[in-house]
Amino acid sequence: MRSMARIPAAAVAGALALTTLTACGSDSSAAGDNGKVKVMVGGLDKVIYLPAMLTQQLGFFKAEGLDVTLLTEPAGVQATTSLVSGDVQGVVGFYDHTLDLQVKGKIIESVVQLAQAPGEVEVVSAKAAGDISSAKDFKGKKLGVTGLGSSTDFLTKYLAVKNGVEVSDFTPVAVGAGQTFIAALQQGSIQGGMTTDPTVAQILDKGIGKVLYDMRTPEGSKAALGGLYPSSSLYMSTDWVNGHKATVQKMANAFVKTLAWMSTHTPEEIAAKMPADYAQGGKELYAQSIKATLPMFTKDGVMPADGPQTVEKVLKAFNPALKHATVNLEKTYTSEFVKKAG
Repeated sequence: MRSMARIPAAAVAGALALTTLTACGSDSSAAGDNGKVKVMVGGLDKVIYLPAMLTQQLGFFKAEGLDVTLLTEPAGVQATTSLVSGDVQGVVGFYDHTLDLQVKGKIIESVVQLAQAPGEVEVVSAKAAGDISSAKDFKGKKLGVTGLGSSTDFLTKYLAVKNGVEVSDFTPVAVGAGQTFIAALQQGSIQGGMTTDPTVAQILDKGIGKVLYDMRTPEGSKAALGGLYPSSSLYMSTDWVNGHKATVQKMANAFVKTLAWMSTHTPEEIAAKMPADYAQGGKELYAQSIKATLPMFTKDGVMPADGPQTVEKVLKAFNPALKHATVNLEKTYTSEFVKKAG
């Protein structure tokens, strides 16, 4: 049941500039016919993307007649590159990439909206906690993100700009997640950074950092970003979706089943279904990290009302390519498949 692999980032380097998404859906013999689908996840062991592996573990893909291969990359921006290059048919990553890519001429859409809040946490190291009490103190600091151009990079820049700090006044550092993020925090190569569970739970458990902004809940998202911020989603090329509607419907059916299952089971029951090696800090801490993050998920895969507008507002605050661009938000998501699944 468990199928997982990695595609080296170097193998798809430059694909964003060289390949158009129309190529992904133009070949009728492409993967996806006969129910075969490759999905790249921006970190399979991250709790914010938990529904991807959980759907596999619960057997919901197979029940729909699908043969889904889950692959993993440490950052959402690398996962997006895999989609644009045509190496995969779908990505489980942040919805905000659909807006960023639209202004670059690439039309992709969220077909299952897994989350209504970022699930991200801005932490500061215990050593730097006295110097950083809010984003107003980001100036001159090195702040960790999963990757440059990733959603953690986007959100860090927004928090800075919102609090009067220019994006040129601090240094984003690509440190990934998990142990590489923790090591960077411990060694002082970053003074803070944005990450997710289970990394957050391990940082707090070890006492090496403190929470500055907690966006794991709808309330936390509204406080930090001014509204619900749809994040984790299954997104695909619109051309590919239009050419493989039966397969996309089955994918939506499987994910909606998982979201409903998650809403009726405890964090401990969810943790028990996941691969054992995901609980690097121990089973109890892993279940705790799931509990802290669960409020971010939707129960039906439907895009939250006004969510796209919040994402657009956040991105336009710091992204010069988007600031004066016209984004057609209706083309960045569809509820067609999840409503049928429900």
